[in-house]
Amino acid sequence: MRYASLLYYTLSLLAIPAILATSDTESSDDQAGYPMIDSIVTGLEDASSSNVAASSVAPVCIWDGIQVNDPEPISPLPAYSFEAMPQYAVGPGSIDSDVMHMVRRLSLKEKVGQMTQIEVGQLIDCNGELNRTAVKYWIDEWKVGSFLETPANHGGKYNWYSPKSFGAFTDAVQKIALERGSKIPVIWGLDSVRGANYVKGATIFPAGIATAATFNPQFAYDAGRIAAKDTRAAGVHWAFAPILDLAVNKLWSRTYENFGEDPYLASKMGAASVNGYQGDYKHDRSRVAACMKHFIGYGYPFDGSDRANRHIAAHELLEYYVPPFKAAIDAGVATAMESYGVVNGEAVTISNYYLRKLLREQLGFKGMLVTDWGEINSQATMYHTAEDLTQATQLALERTSIDMSMVADDSSFANITAGLVKRGIVSDSRLDESVARILQLKKDLGLFKHPYTDQALASTVGSAQDIEAARDAVRESVTLLKNNNVLPLNKYEKVLFVGPTLNSTRYMGGGWNVHWQGPSDAEGDSIYQGFGDTVIKGVQQVTGSVPLYMPGVDIDGTTLIDIDTVIATAKLADKIVVGLGEKTYAENVGNIDSLVLPWQQLNLVYTLARKAKKPIVVVLVEGRPRRLDRIPDVAAAIVQAYLPGSYGGLPIAEILYGAVNPSGRLPYSYPATEAQASTTIWQSSYVAYNPQWAFGYGLGYSKVTYSNVTLSSNVLHPGEPITASVSVTNNGLYAQKESVMLFTHQQYRVGYAPELYRLRNFVKVDLAAGETKNVTLELKAEDLSFWDRDLKRRIEPAPVNVVINPYTQTDLIAVVDLVANANDVLEHL
Repeated sequence: MRYASLLYYTLSLLAIPAILATSDTESSDDQAGYPMIDSIVTGLEDASSSNVAASSVAPVCIWDGIQVNDPEPISPLPAYSFEAMPQYAVGPGSIDSDVMHMVRRLSLKEKVGQMTQIEVGQLIDCNGELNRTAVKYWIDEWKVGSFLETPANHGGKYNWYSPKSFGAFTDAVQKIALERGSKIPVIWGLDSVRGANYVKGATIFPAGIATAATFNPQFAYDAGRIAAKDTRAAGVHWAFAPILDLAVNKLWSRTYENFGEDPYLASKMGAASVNGYQGDYKHDRSRVAACMKHFIGYGYPFDGSDRANRHIAAHELLEYYVPPFKAAIDAGVATAMESYGVVNGEAVTISNYYLRKLLREQLGFKGMLVTDWGEINSQATMYHTAEDLTQATQLALERTSIDMSMVADDSSFANITAGLVKRGIVSDSRLDESVARILQLKKDLGLFKHPYTDQALASTVGSAQDIEAARDAVRESVTLLKNNNVLPLNKYEKVLFVGPTLNSTRYMGGGWNVHWQGPSDAEGDSIYQGFGDTVIKGVQQVTGSVPLYMPGVDIDGTTLIDIDTVIATAKLADKIVVGLGEKTYAENVGNIDSLVLPWQQLNLVYTLARKAKKPIVVVLVEGRPRRLDRIPDVAAAIVQAYLPGSYGGLPIAEILYGAVNPSGRLPYSYPATEAQASTTIWQSSYVAYNPQWAFGYGLGYSKVTYSNVTLSSNVLHPGEPITASVSVTNNGLYAQKESVMLFTHQQYRVGYAPELYRLRNFVKVDLAAGETKNVTLELKAEDLSFWDRDLKRRIEPAPVNVVINPYTQTDLIAVVDLVANANDVLEHL
């Protein structure tokens, strides 16, 4: 999702259009009343909503537009009880009879309103406060059923809204919705993509790419569960997550949001994330509706720029890009968001194939489908796939199963859709289909019975328990890429810390972090108000002494800072730790033309190596794998920290000093050249695969060895799974968490080039120093099925290499004979 403009703060402060001055009198569509709706909402107007208050009098504009900290204190409980990861899926199903009764009694305008989503900036006045007149306009005139976003991103007076302030805002809107218009509760959506990152004090978790690096789905579940609780504490019911695009082209600015390049890894993490956000969302009011996005193929932009066209063969789309979404559907995901742009030249937003045949009919998705920001209108204004807004809206309704349009700034969708139905171009039954799914979702989330914020949830936001969960995720995600015996550091060594990412909370967070683009330069780290740390603070906590720190270079890599003093100080140090990385960005703002890190960041390392002649440890804080030029040769150690979130500083320090043994593994292939930007572990086996570091690569402080790879059978038949077993030994002095990964490589596949490797299973095990464990992983013949160009999923018999951790171990190969009838079709689209 993206916003209309980087100038959203300024634009949202413009005067409300004259149309908002219309009378508050109910429109004629509301006069009749609807008994079913009235009975459902009886008593809601009197429900507990003590924090609901706002004036409908037009304000005098006195605000200077400068946002300030929300003064509301955050005093969380240190711990609370919660549900472990469920072993069952709760998801959308058939439409309840009372919901269908409600749908049939709605007017045309009310139905269209339920399908319309408006961003919060339309509800904020020139003083950064809620504009009740604007809310009444959208509820009375357009019967809007959904709002989205945080006031902080769209002209609200606070730069980061506390749960209580956010909840007061959403409750005030909800109260108006229940008293006026259709009297149906609104559903509020928010990009809570890594914790409730837009709620003050909420724990911001590592980015998706870092979570994937743990190879431990428990952390995807934890992040989702805590995000749901903290989001619901703000009166928001719907999280636009998880992000299930494959990070194929590493130039892409959204690489960090996803769970890596591998379909199986993304599937396992995505399903766990859905379970975390939703749990039993039909009964548990600390959960939200999850939203799998972006369907489909978004992660392979042709030139690496956000929204660029994607060229993906239909059978390859099914083979690699669809599985994470299928896993989310199987996990019960309640909603989905379609993708920006075009795939193979076809606009996703108006595609019958992608958004009805594939999503609904083939994959069996029964939940609610929302567009991304302004995507229906973009068919006419950006992609030129429709003549005008009217045709774009008509095509979206006729061809697809889209239920809600994230318009998000005007009434165009509502106005056009109503006109299309009145003229008989779009059927009323088509609207009923979507409105039923929307109202069912609201019922499942409990909005008809519990429309307001549960203020008790605010007491858990930012708890020490949540912070520790986020830090544990970082501890298992940080990936050691090189170590020439310089790590771990000794607390008695004299270490110079240099680089902009080591003394910054916001750079550890990246985009979708307090704000869409992260905190501004003016806000810096002060916006966190103590809800976060830095690597430097973490080092101080680990060592008990104030570390020696100098910036050395700016985050843009354009200017060395006080370099002569840095060099002189470095010469007196035993070791040097240099923090490199990226400034914050999201979506198109993060577009780059080259993966190479900015020159002066690289030059800082080269200069220190040449003149100080001391061992250098490079710590990377980056949202995508930036090319490192000669640094892999120059640095004595390299640590990949990804975007660890606001509490990542202490875990990174613990790893640097050996209090924690690194166990992260790369969730992507780290490019060595620009040409390798789209290199993946699953590319055709005849193509050279020589990235800087391979998918699944990572080191620890203990040497782990594998032996005795055995298969339960040397023949693999459909319907008859086998197991692969291997002995894993920790030969070091440190306890080690080890990710054991099972890959397959088919020796040949008639007519279709087999992949280099396909990840089929993995597990993470704890090994004490000197301990050996026997690890067993299952493999099915169906795992080796593939989609052919006729869109048939079938199995080609051939010998298959079963390989364990090919890029951290050697010669761990067993061969199984895959036996199947190549003409048997398992699935056909």
